[in-house]
Amino acid sequence: MGIDRNETINFHLHLLLKIKEIDQYPFTKLIIEKELTQEEYSRLMEWIDCLYQEFLTQTEEGFLDVTPLLIKFVGMLHFKLEPKQTIEALRKEGYYPSLMDAFLKLPVLRDT
Repeated sequence: MGIDRNETINFHLHLLLKIKEIDQYPFTKLIIEKELTQEEYSRLMEWIDCLYQEFLTQTEEGFLDVTPLLIKFVGMLHFKLEPKQTIEALRKEGYYPSLMDAFLKLPVLRDT
């Protein structure tokens, strides 16, 4: 009458997500809640890092419109993740703050 190990792990994760301190890590919480795999998470972070490098290059060159980068971000984002929620969570957790701030200043995200 043994309990399935995955069921136990899922129960433990559910309990951990209720801990108040998890709110300090909204991106991590989002990844757990949306059940992204390690591979999906790694791919996402690699893509965001590439976008960030592109953002830095464009900023150096004086290019100020980040709309094309936002379009790339939304296009590569895992279907389980909502763009604005993900950007806000990344920003709050301290991932690529200058890029996330630039995204959040765009009217399309600011007005939603």
